[in-house]
Amino acid sequence: MKITFLPYFIRQAMANIFNNRLVHLIGVGTMAIAFLIFDAFILIFLNLNYWSEERGKLLTMSVYFREEPERIVLEDIEKELLYFPGVTIKGFISKDDAMESLRRQLGNKAGLLDGLRENPLPASLEIILSRDKGGNSLPYQLKTRLEGIDIVDEVQYSEEWIERFQAIMEAVKIIGMVLGGLLFLAALFIITNTIKLTIYSRRDEIEILKLVGATNRFVKIPFLIEGSIQGFLGGSVALVILFLIYMIFITRVDLIIGFASLDIIFLPAQFIYFLLLMSIIVGFVGSTISLGRFFRV
Repeated sequence: MKITFLPYFIRQAMANIFNNRLVHLIGVGTMAIAFLIFDAFILIFLNLNYWSEERGKLLTMSVYFREEPERIVLEDIEKELLYFPGVTIKGFISKDDAMESLRRQLGNKAGLLDGLRENPLPASLEIILSRDKGGNSLPYQLKTRLEGIDIVDEVQYSEEWIERFQAIMEAVKIIGMVLGGLLFLAALFIITNTIKLTIYSRRDEIEILKLVGATNRFVKIPFLIEGSIQGFLGGSVALVILFLIYMIFITRVDLIIGFASLDIIFLPAQFIYFLLLMSIIVGFVGSTISLGRFFRV
């Protein structure tokens, strides 16, 4: 193929898309839905993974007391904790504070607590651990040291939860690969049939081109470009819709739910480029399959 033919091939592809715009519009719309599902899955996975990593850097630890500690005892424990690197004291929660917090969480059902003769909730000391400064052994060292204090009943920290969550993320990765494969096969099927329809609608023109000496490759190239454009449009529409949904969602989260501290990220630039490239490849491969069946070369 000479480079001088490229403008001709592009014009032919664009003309074919315009002349069969209804078929291509349906194909692009259906592809966009398939790509949108896959892109949304990637966006959710990225945010879950991001939150997991962020929580992994800052672990939380709760120290529960057998009884309400005296102020001097609590101050001694806090002073000792500050000797450990990466430890930040978040605050002390008394038994009354814990009960009040539980009442707020129960809302209209808070009356269920009125029958309690005494407050069964323990007082606790909330701690934040920075793994970057303290290392991976810090939570275990603190837990062992604190549980050796008589007044301390139990120590819990978020390490086990993070490990379980990361195991779930590994399972989600496998599900994502299977789902992605199925969705790309669906997009491939859509493009293959769309290009096949346009080929049959132009079969008389193709036969004339072949009679006057046009090679199979010369005839195929506009269709390959057409399929690539269709794949690119489907991928682009999916990303635009996903971005609009993302903007609406984070607005509702910030203004209605009030989780302003919840950092929701959109797809990074490299992911966007990769998804667009994959959509073009799917379009190109789909066109190749449909052309191969038609020309039987």
